[in-house]
Formats: sequence, C-alpha cells, structure tokens
Amino acid sequence: MESFLKKAKNASSIIATLDGATKNKVLNNMATALEQHQIYITTENKKDMENGKQNNLSSALIDRLFLDEKRIKGMAEAIRQIASLKDPVGKTHEGWVVENGMNIHKVSVPIGVIGIIYESRPNVTSDTAALCFKSGNICILKGGKEAQNSNQAIAKILQDVLLDHNLPKEAISLLPDSSREGVANLIKQDKYVDLIIPRGGEALIRFVSSNASVPVVKHDKGLCHTYIDQDANIQKALDVTFNAKCRRPGICGAMETLLIDKKIAKKVLPKIKEQFDKSGTILKGCSKTCKIIDIQKATKEDWDTEYLDNILSIKIMSNLDDAINHISKYGSGHSDAIITENYTTAEKFLNNIDSACVYLNASTQFTDGGEFGFGAEVGISTNKLHARGPMGINELTTYKFKIYGNGQTRK
Repeated sequence: MESFLKKAKNASSIIATLDGATKNKVLNNMATALEQHQIYITTENKKDMENGKQNNLSSALIDRLFLDEKRIKGMAEAIRQIASLKDPVGKTHEGWVVENGMNIHKVSVPIGVIGIIYESRPNVTSDTAALCFKSGNICILKGGKEAQNSNQAIAKILQDVLLDHNLPKEAISLLPDSSREGVANLIKQDKYVDLIIPRGGEALIRFVSSNASVPVVKHDKGLCHTYIDQDANIQKALDVTFNAKCRRPGICGAMETLLIDKKIAKKVLPKIKEQFDKSGTILKGCSKTCKIIDIQKATKEDWDTEYLDNILSIKIMSNLDDAINHISKYGSGHSDAIITENYTTAEKFLNNIDSACVYLNASTQFTDGGEFGFGAEVGISTNKLHARGPMGINELTTYKFKIYGNGQTRK
C-alpha cells in the first residue's frame, strides 16, 4: 500500500501543474477511447451483471450496474463536458494590497491525492477520474466488488490514454487491495492521501467517518422527500412525484417519502395510487393514508429508510410546519422538494429545510452534477464543510495565498 501511495503522491506534482489545454486534450481523448472500446467494456460489464443476478442484487442495483452503448456514450459525453469547463486551477479568487505594499492573491490549487470509495455504478469510475484530472488531482478509486470487471476495464482504458501522453498512469488508479482491510488502511494514510470521499450505503459512510485519519467529505444516504402543499397544482404534483420516484428508483436523488397536506389528501391520494400502481411501486402509508387508499401500513422504520428501490412511503401532514418538522427529523440533508403555487409557502420551505438541495415544483432526481452543468460529480456531499451538494471540479480545489513583496520585513 505504501509503495502504491508513494507513486500516486509523486504523480501529484506532475498533474497539478498541467496546463488547461493539455488536460482538455487528454480528457477528450479519454472520451473517444471509451467509445472505441465499447465492446470491451460491455463484455466485462456482462460478467458483473451475471454475478449480480446470481447474488440476488435488487432490480434497482442491477439497473445501476448495467452498461450499454447508450450509457457508455453518456460517460464519454460527461468527460467532454468536463473538458469544456473553465480550468478551476490557478483562478484568483481575490487580490488586494496591504498597507506595507505587499500584494496578496488568493489562488485556487488542487487538493492533491483523493481517495474515492463508491458502490455499484461503474460510470462513477470515469466521472470521478475525469473530474479529478481536470482539477489537477490524483484519484485512487475503490469501487464495489459487484462492478469489479467493469471498473477495471474503464480504468485501464483511461490509464492507456495517460500513458499515450507520457503522463503517469498513477493519476488514475484502482485501489490494489479492495478488501475491507485495504479500505481501512487507505483511510489512515494521511501522509499520502489528502481527502477521502465515501459515497454509498449508510454502513460504508459510518465506517469511513469513524475510522479515517484522512479528512472526509461524506456523501451520505439520500432520504429524499417531496411535500405536496394544499396550494399545489395537482397535475404538476403527479408528474413531479412520479418522476422523483420511478425514473430511477436506485439513485440517491430518488424520492423515498411523499408528504401530502391533509386538506387535499382525499383528492390527491387516489390519483397517486392509480399512477404508482401502473409502475408496480409498493406503497406504504401512515394510518390516515391507509384509511383513504388501500396500501400497506408503514412502520416507524419506514420513515427512516432509504429504499433505493421501487418502494414509497406516504404520510399525511397537518400543515407546512408539520412537513418541515418531519423532514428535519428524518431527512438526510440530501434533496427535498415542495409542490405549491403559493410563493410565501414555497419560500418558507426553501429557507427552512436544511438540505444540500431544495426544490420548488421539480423532481429531486435533478440532484446530479451533469444536470447542474458540472459535467458530472464525484458525489452529492451531505457535509457542510468544505463542499455541499453535487461536487464538481471547483469543489475539488482548495486555495493558497501568493504574496508578492519588495523586501518588506516585519517589525
């Protein structure tokens, strides 16, 4: 492990000082290489898919794992979009001259060596590698064992492009020891690693946060809510909530709990049930909900559960304050939404919900780096420091002060 990390650390000074044009050329070549090696990637992905089915992965996790020509093209396009963004390194955030004549610049710089621990989705390998490279960082990737073959194929393609440009392949590396012990070792290597970004299940986040000596930016679970207010447009509410749950139930931005104002519950709930029945969604409701529509009774644990599956909990709220209190108690600080045509109500919700992303009349599934114009993201941070929400290239930089003097000495 130490030998591996030394090589990564040594590569850091090379990648950190690359000019923007070179980085963009390499990234565009990486995108092309992914498209040219689609058959190789899909062949390796089929191995993971077969293993996943044999290990009884849920349909939602199988969907996250799956790669085809369309998704690989999407991975390539994400890299091209990242390449098109302004270089985040070397930007002067502020500049000023102090009384003694020294000129001080606050300038963005790469963080350094970043360890990223993630599960299921092999596109994360190319997304995070491209984001780290664009921002001048080294990435050490530890994907889930369920996507091992896919991740190895993608990483090899990206590393070959680095070598073609006489750049160290260690700029993009898979953790050689992918066991739990390997991860436990990595997160304590603060001599070589500057940041750990875990994204995945609650157990993974807890383990990393509790055991790391390297700084951690958590990408915790997405227990996302949508609240249908009494002043909601009903058709808009139906469209948004259906998308928030059913577009891709297995992503962290998927709605897990639907809250409905009691004043419109009898009108809305039958329509909600009719719509979600068509998609085979399992509905669970509070006792008041179950009196209006015939669905499973929700338990206390359901309000605290990130299903990552085609399951939805529904609860009737007394008013806006009741909804805000419920989200504050059970939410994970990821993404929450309100459906309403009342401006005052909307602003109160948006201002009082303490989540990374808060929506008015829109699906929580938009919490995604690509949808925010970042090209992709290394994850959705539920931290408050140093980054929050989708982490793109700008969130993968820190800063230093460059001070220009002319012989000044301090008294």
